[in-house]
Formats: sequence, C-alpha cells, structure tokens
Amino acid sequence: MRIFVTGASGWIGTDTVKELLRGGHSVLGLARSDASAERITALGADVHRGGLDDLDSLRTGTESADGVVHLGYNHDFTQMEAAVALDRAAIETMGAAVKPGGPFVIASGVAGLVPGRPAVETDMGDPAGYSRAANATIALGLADRGVRSAAVRFAPTVHGRGDHGFVAELVRIARATGVSGYVGDGAGRWAAVHRDDAAVLVRLAVEQAEPGSILHAVAEPGVPTRDMAAAIGRGLGVPVESRPAEHFGWLGRFFGADLAASSEITRKRYDWTPAQAGLIADLDEGHYFTNR
Repeated sequence: MRIFVTGASGWIGTDTVKELLRGGHSVLGLARSDASAERITALGADVHRGGLDDLDSLRTGTESADGVVHLGYNHDFTQMEAAVALDRAAIETMGAAVKPGGPFVIASGVAGLVPGRPAVETDMGDPAGYSRAANATIALGLADRGVRSAAVRFAPTVHGRGDHGFVAELVRIARATGVSGYVGDGAGRWAAVHRDDAAVLVRLAVEQAEPGSILHAVAEPGVPTRDMAAAIGRGLGVPVESRPAEHFGWLGRFFGADLAASSEITRKRYDWTPAQAGLIADLDEGHYFTNR
C-alpha cells in the first residue's frame, strides 16, 4: 500500500517510515520544511510538502494514497487547546478524504484515560470532551463508512537513542539542578515503550487493524518514577531525592502522576512482542547523557 504519513520526519515517524518500507509499502511523507523533506527523502520515502495547518495539502496527500498514518502533533504544552484544535481539523480533513477500506491510523496516548488503575484498550476516556482522546473518537468513528480506522495509544515515554521527549527533559533538569528528582515517594508509574517496538505496532495496525480498533503501544506497564530518577542519577553521577512537582517546571504535572497502562489485548490480537531494551536498561546504556 501507499501510505501518507504525517510527522514522517519526527521521533516516532522516522522509525515508522522505515518500518513501513521494510514491510513492502511505499510512503508519502508530509514535510513543512526543507530539512524535513531531506530527512524523509534520505529514508527512501517520497515527499509531500505542507503542514498540519494546511488542510488542502492534507486532503491532496490523503487522496493520493491508499491510507494514512497520522503521527504529526504540536507538542507545545503551553498551548494544549490550540494543539487539540489543530489535530481535530487535520483528522476531520484527512478522514473525509481517505478511501473506504483503507487504513486510517492515528496516534493518541494512554495518559489520563482512567484514574487509579492501568489503562486498558477498552477504556475510552471522555469522548465528549475537547482533548486528544476525543479526537481519537472522531477518527474511530470513520469505521461507519468502512474505513479501517485505528488509534495507536502510545505510552507517555517512547524512548530510545536520540530521544528528545520527556525522559530527555528529566535528564536536562537533573543536569541543571544537580539532583535527579522524583515527586513524592516516587511510586507513581509510567508506561514505556521503545520507539522501534512502537513503529512495528504502527505497521501492524496499518496491515491488520479492523475498523474502530484501539491498540496500546506499551512494552512496560509501569516503571516507577523513583527507578527512573535513580537511573538518571547513576548516569549523571548526581544524588537522587524527592522534589516537589514545581521542581520539574511544566513537566511536574505529568511526572507526579500515575500513568500506568496495559497492552495485553494488543499483544494477543496482533502477536506483538516488544523486543527492544526497557526504559531503565535504555537509560543505563548511557546515550541519554552524552552529546546533550
């Protein structure tokens, strides 16, 4: 199949493009800038110029492909409402243009779905709200016209060499403050997945997901934040201590939360077996602490 991929030059997107190509598919990657276009070309994919705010470009890209993988998202946490609105418009535009029977796979998250227990694939969050979970509900609704719509809900940390997300930010904070912190007693848990394993699951969703499917890209259901802090402390050679949420700036609201999730249903349904290093082992490899 020919797959139109938004976020094709991004952290998860680059691995997903490579995985789709290895699977025998062709890829048309959305690129806003020349630098993004060069990265996509270097991967062996074709380039479609435009951005998430260019709805005409999203429409024509979708129409020229057999299906869509929507990984692009504005991760500016100071403008969360604007990011959700941009994502919703993109989903609605591409959803209206995708071919019946074709895959329409979007990225979402497991964080905040349910309080007090690990999130599972049957949890829906608040479909009436104005959030990324609500946007996923819109995408899944495309099943009503025969689109093989699927939401791949990613763990809060998608880790690996070159990561510039939450874990890299925790490393930056620890380096800047001289202490690797955790919130409270550090018993809060974060689900985790290596980006290589996540990319494999996206490909499986493209190839196998039935209309209206939810998949969890979760390799580890819950890594205690205290263990994450300890690994960062080892890597930087700094003390490991409890710190108030404010110590972590904008990240504090997330790092102090319990964000555990299960992928049992996904593993059984898609025969998906994560094979890469877990989060603590990945941190202990040392690459998070060099060239930063």
